[in-house]
Amino acid sequence: MNISIGNDHAGVDYKNYIIKNLEEKYNIVNHGTDDINSVDYPDFAHPVSLDIDNRKSELGVLICGSGNGVAMTANKHKKVRAALCWSEEIAKLAKQHNNANVVCIPARFISKEDALQIVRSFIDTKFEGGRHERRINKI
Repeated sequence: MNISIGNDHAGVDYKNYIIKNLEEKYNIVNHGTDDINSVDYPDFAHPVSLDIDNRKSELGVLICGSGNGVAMTANKHKKVRAALCWSEEIAKLAKQHNNANVVCIPARFISKEDALQIVRSFIDTKFEGGRHERRINKI
């Protein structure tokens, strides 16, 4: 499975930690910055979202300080359903009920370990379909 990841300056350590723990099992496409100096999150959220739009990656991971900026940016793309997730339960529900394909992580509010568990839960959870499919088709 291809997973695209992107981050701004607030998410450098988180991105590296996530990649280190997932790269043996998944093909990770890194669109994030490696610099802790201030950058603009849309410059990293758009490439991840384009990978989803163009089916180069099945899932995306975006990381910024609050998670909101990257989520708003990603959701401008037609085929992206980005979800801001701060717990494993939220990540599971985003996938089960909303068929989210991009998980957005708030680096300033959770630990790296929690972020990794959120991403793992997001990857492992399946969309339930059924009544949720009808709702997604209305987005």
